[in-house]
Amino acid sequence: MNPLLHKLQPYPFERLRQLFSGITPNPAYRPISLGIGEPKHATPDFIKLALSAALDTGLTGYPPTAGEPVLRETMAGWLQRRYGVTVHPGTQILPVNGSREALFALTQTVVDASQPGALVLCPNPFYQIYEGATLLAGAQPYYVPSDPARNFAVDWDSVPPEVWARTQLIFTCSPGNPTGAVMPLAEWQKLFELSDRYGFVIASDECYSEIYFRDEPPLGGLEAAAKLGRSDFRNLIALTSLSKRSNVPGMRSGFVAGDAAIMKSFLLYRTYHGSAMSPVVQAASIAAWNDESHVVENRNQYRQKFAQVTPMLSAVLDVALPDAAFYLWAGVQGSDTDFARELYALYNVTVLPGSYLAREARGFNPGAGRVRMALVAETAECAEAAERIVQFVKSRT
Repeated sequence: MNPLLHKLQPYPFERLRQLFSGITPNPAYRPISLGIGEPKHATPDFIKLALSAALDTGLTGYPPTAGEPVLRETMAGWLQRRYGVTVHPGTQILPVNGSREALFALTQTVVDASQPGALVLCPNPFYQIYEGATLLAGAQPYYVPSDPARNFAVDWDSVPPEVWARTQLIFTCSPGNPTGAVMPLAEWQKLFELSDRYGFVIASDECYSEIYFRDEPPLGGLEAAAKLGRSDFRNLIALTSLSKRSNVPGMRSGFVAGDAAIMKSFLLYRTYHGSAMSPVVQAASIAAWNDESHVVENRNQYRQKFAQVTPMLSAVLDVALPDAAFYLWAGVQGSDTDFARELYALYNVTVLPGSYLAREARGFNPGAGRVRMALVAETAECAEAAERIVQFVKSRT
């Protein structure tokens, strides 16, 4: 067996199952889960119709790994409309089966494990796939803490030069999971300058880009590069997905775009990896990327939901409306695991301990003392969960 598998830590939801083991939640309350970031809004009908209409012809042959030209052109068109950037459909964009698969595969493509002390940097807290992909590529993760005093911006200044010198890849996540923080242009400029100096690749995870609460949409990595005169997107790959944007997590559809040289190697890896997107999914993806009305409606649902729930919770917890994404990153008094376990036992509401989404590095775990709440269900259910959490916190104090 691959010995690197032994380096993987249990996924947060497996740890949560262990935390709740042996607990029978209060039967007076129906279960409500805010633990998993899985969109629950209805999938638009026109996407389902496009999916079913493609069944007659879409299952009769092997799809090309690069996807159909019309799909890549559609994705490139969306990038132009959304960010005002131009990518070449033939060399700078590829369809992927969701951002998780792409994040893992890109890491295997980029990392050169033959180099001693190879490092991959990621925010802390972080999306678990960053760590797992790094370890299975034969590199070591380096955890860069998020700073609560700066709206959970990643503290890149805390990384010493000797670490940057060994860095081959960094993950950014903007809007962030679990904090919802959005990277400004100055932060991108800093990372681009460091990338030019040390040669590492930037993987920009942007799967929450279309769920935001301010009037101005979040800045994307390719957009930031273009604003700074980096139209070749050197050493930059952006990754996005339809899962959150269009409420189709089960469709497993997204794309990556950026540096043509990296994309060429990435396509080679994916050809052997066997990860071509089904033509049926491609047809539905084309329909989804070409429509914005359902995205606006989806975003408005989240805005209304957060406007109702956030004030309720901010009265009893250290929590505020995030810049974007669909999480509340709430500070609790004392242990985050105790909070999650007791809330589940007494009020049958599931939240995810923040320490499960981070690692202890340089003496502290930046997720400790916080919980992540995924407001993905309908507004009434989220509001009911918030009411129970308020009761729970008041009863504890």
